[in-house]
Amino acid sequence: SDRMLGGLALLAIAATFIYYTIWTLILPFFDASSPIHAWFPVREWAVRIPAFTLVLGMSAIGFFVGSKIIHD
Repeated sequence: SDRMLGGLALLAIAATFIYYTIWTLILPFFDASSPIHAWFPVREWAVRIPAFTLVLGMSAIGFFVGSKIIHD
């Protein structure tokens, strides 16, 4: 049902937010030899992934607006 799908989407988004928050804000306080560092990618990807997502989203919006301008 829609309610279950919405709940699963909310759970996935919350888990992603918690993972990213730990990765970017809490991980630097752990020693580099800590085994928790094995659970996360290199920190430079903490900037690359959101930047790529932003560029992709803005491009999608631009293509949508451009197609509406051309076809109307």
